Amino acid sequence: MGTVGSGVVQIIKKNQDKLMHQIGCPVVIKKILVRDLSKQRPIEVEAELLTDQADEILFDQEIDVVIEVMGGVQDTKDYLITALRQGKHVVTANKDLMALHGSELLTVASEHGCDLFYEASVAGGIPILRSLVDGLASDRITQMMGIVNGTTNYILTKMTNEGRSYEEALKEAQELGFAESDPTADVEGLDAARKMTILATLGFSMHIDLEDVAVAGISHVTEEDINYGKQLGYTMKLIGYAHRNGDNVEVSVAPTFLSNNHPLASVQNEYNAVYVYGESVGETMFYGPGAGSLPTATSVVSDLVGIIKNLRLGVNGKSAVSPQYPKSLKNDGEKYSKYFLRIHVQDEIGVFADITGIFAKHQVSFEKILQLPIKKNETSEIVLVTHQASLTNYDRIIQELYDLQAVKEVKSAYRVVRKS
Repeated sequence: MGTVGSGVVQIIKKNQDKLMHQIGCPVVIKKILVRDLSKQRPIEVEAELLTDQADEILFDQEIDVVIEVMGGVQDTKDYLITALRQGKHVVTANKDLMALHGSELLTVASEHGCDLFYEASVAGGIPILRSLVDGLASDRITQMMGIVNGTTNYILTKMTNEGRSYEEALKEAQELGFAESDPTADVEGLDAARKMTILATLGFSMHIDLEDVAVAGISHVTEEDINYGKQLGYTMKLIGYAHRNGDNVEVSVAPTFLSNNHPLASVQNEYNAVYVYGESVGETMFYGPGAGSLPTATSVVSDLVGIIKNLRLGVNGKSAVSPQYPKSLKNDGEKYSKYFLRIHVQDEIGVFADITGIFAKHQVSFEKILQLPIKKNETSEIVLVTHQASLTNYDRIIQELYDLQAVKEVKSAYRVVRKS
């Protein structure tokens, strides 16, 4: 009965006539698990509905569907496996659980003829998973990229539009409830990585593990980075990226400069958006609130409707499709991107020639260049945007730049994505 759970109860009670029309029977809430029976709730419910004993739900034969919005991983996984083994269908909004143990849970669900739906685990109220599984089922997805974490998008929006520092924007996000008191999972990219694990597994029909995702967060992004990006026509976003070439895929999460004409560049504040490329459909974009009580609860109850429809048709446990392809990840030589680099160098003759020589050696050319003096310590700042470079060559260039005596520091480096 937290934020999302209260929303689920509210929607089921308020929209009972709509649900009855959709599925042909009432939806009855039998029990709600809470930690503290005496706690004040966001909405009022009958006291007899509340329990602090999970077994009252897991072993009640009158309960057909269990909705899990409690969070956590190990204990929650045990609860859901028990529910599935008892023949109960499951709806979960738990991205951490599905990213880490989704394959195991789906296997248990299939073995016991149960549905396990998890639309709300990615991008809150946006029906992205259902769109990948159903709406784009006939297409071959080649790329997915998106803003899938509202906390970081809020922070970066404030830094970009209002000139806030990272620390100021984070504090405001915490005060408004967009960020946790410990924001590490959000700002260091782990939350987005879990969601991209789920998206890539479904979109590419390939079992992707969390450790397959390269992850970088936004805690090191500075006002200077964002201002240089503005000068060059870019907007900073934390982007989840999944790409397939032939049989090989890559998945990553990183702060990224998007060209200002890219549709994702205009996604503001706590909103999420996912851009999907299919060989047949071309480009599609899904946009909406990525979190919050009622948006997320809407996805949860939509999954509930799907399960009850299957129940009335007698087809539960038949919708899950195992990954079609064996996992095949790109090596670093197959991962290509443009890059933004800020380099602090000694203000000496020949330094820029030495730097360009390193890039030329690895066959990487420049798209944009800025060179600015820094008043202190006789230092210059060089800002570069490269053309496409493999990750292998990019890593070699970074290492050789640090080996160059005149280079004091590679101040920052980010992927760059332009609208094709």
